[in-house]
Amino acid sequence: MAKDVINGRSNGAYHDSGFGSKADNNYEKWIGLYDRNDYANMPEIENGPLLSIIMPVYNPQIGYLEQAIQSVVGQVYKNWELCIADDKSDKEACIKVIEGYAKKDDRIKYLLRSENGHISAASNSAISIATGQYIVLLDQDDCIHPMALYYVAKEILEYPESAIIYSDEDKIGVDGKRCGPYFKCAFNYDLFLSHNLISHLGVYSRKIVDEVGGFRIGLEGSQDYDLALRCIERIDEKQIRHIPRVLYHWRMHENSTSTNVRSKPYAYLAARRAIGDHLCNMGVSAKVEPAPEARGACRVRYLLKDKHPSIEIVVLTRDRADLLSMCIYSVLKKTRYDNYCITIVDNGSLEPGTFELFENLKHDDRINVVRRAEPFNFSKLNNYAVGRSKSDYVCLLNNDVEVIDGDWLTEMLSHAIQDKVGAVGARLWYPDDTLQHAGVILGIGGIANNAHHKLPKGYGGYFGRAVLQQSYSAVTGACLMVSRLLYEEVGGLNEDELGVAYNDVDFCLKILAKGYRNVWTPYAELYHHESASRGREIYPEEVDRLNNESLYMKKHWGKILKNDPAYSPNLTDRNMHFSYAWPPRTVN
Repeated sequence: MAKDVINGRSNGAYHDSGFGSKADNNYEKWIGLYDRNDYANMPEIENGPLLSIIMPVYNPQIGYLEQAIQSVVGQVYKNWELCIADDKSDKEACIKVIEGYAKKDDRIKYLLRSENGHISAASNSAISIATGQYIVLLDQDDCIHPMALYYVAKEILEYPESAIIYSDEDKIGVDGKRCGPYFKCAFNYDLFLSHNLISHLGVYSRKIVDEVGGFRIGLEGSQDYDLALRCIERIDEKQIRHIPRVLYHWRMHENSTSTNVRSKPYAYLAARRAIGDHLCNMGVSAKVEPAPEARGACRVRYLLKDKHPSIEIVVLTRDRADLLSMCIYSVLKKTRYDNYCITIVDNGSLEPGTFELFENLKHDDRINVVRRAEPFNFSKLNNYAVGRSKSDYVCLLNNDVEVIDGDWLTEMLSHAIQDKVGAVGARLWYPDDTLQHAGVILGIGGIANNAHHKLPKGYGGYFGRAVLQQSYSAVTGACLMVSRLLYEEVGGLNEDELGVAYNDVDFCLKILAKGYRNVWTPYAELYHHESASRGREIYPEEVDRLNNESLYMKKHWGKILKNDPAYSPNLTDRNMHFSYAWPPRTVN
């Protein structure tokens, strides 16, 4: 069954992610400790930009409207204007509230539309009376944090090239309490195509908004998503800035998608259309479908069309013919993509059953077995195999992996062929149907660890991140696809310092440093009977080796290990379950 992810209810009971009652109690404590309303000592911002808050209004609950306006009036940063466009509300009280606030504060402007045109038209009307350099979006029943505009102005002054700025967000319950925080990552294009990562608080350069023509009529319900999609077509990703602070409070009530994504079904249809139009504008062949495990989110299915590049699957092994047989025959019997071959690198097998299996496999011309009798070095053995390859793409595959979905190779390839995509990882399950790999988070446990590790099947994870396509800084080498040329360009796996551990993370970070992004897809699924053929690290020399590999990673990648752009500094680096950080790693 699909889970609601846009409203953050995909995994309320399983992890302390801010959605269930226990988590909400923890969030109250978290707010009390790290979101204190003590602003007296904050340095004033001089010569800051004029920020235009855009508020389309139509028949709001009067109390909510007043709270929304008051949240702007109470801003610590003072160089703002509130631009309200009433979309011909029936409620006379609504007009009186707007007029009353405008009389008391000349920074509040308003326009009364002569006809109802829905939210896109009303938003454009509000923009028409705005004079600021940046547009800030605020719904009629939501509130912004007292420091929201302060941090936005600060970000603009520090990064004047900013074109889009967004923040973390939470919700306001019917009892007035804050709950359900969405602690976001830095801009993540693939996750953004799954759901509106930018959302609230959303801030846009007025110049870019004018260039794209403002809000599109006909995309109501996802008009802000559509605006963001069209804006990013014209800017560099470096111009998209994330403020890792909760600056927006989304009102929960019956007719709000914060409570129920099904309250506005037209919004979901508009989102799919907006994504599809964006991909078309970018020249990308794809279908946009409902995400099968995340209600309210989308799946982008990239199309290969007549592209069928060659793929070489590289499998390292040593004995355990039972595992290798399971792995190879699952690939041969289930894989639907046909332009592939398999290279098995045998690293010192001794058991007769293994050689019997090799003998049986040699009758399949897609399979080649090569032998390397040398001490085990994962990096060196893979580099050897890739160095011999003539294929367009290579897929590193552990010998203890079993294919579940026949389209796994097609799905991974469909991402790998996209512009600026580096490594592509798959969703790996333990045999008990708990998650083994759903992307790698840097800094967890010191170096890195798997996101949502051991999450049971059927749970969506943190805001759907266990079931949605997205970028991660790294993916596991147990099942990793990459262009062979890119593999060679970054120097392959580090066989000198990282012979066994962290070589996949290091490899992915080298790809990241080249300007590519690494993608994880939940739609390529395999079982992983982890490390069954080699056992665990138990010998003293192995502990020493692991310590040396850890030191190498900290020395070479220390900065990004402490601040993974695919994660949030408000989430813990002590486990893999997206729990709150106590304290956050960046806080005034």
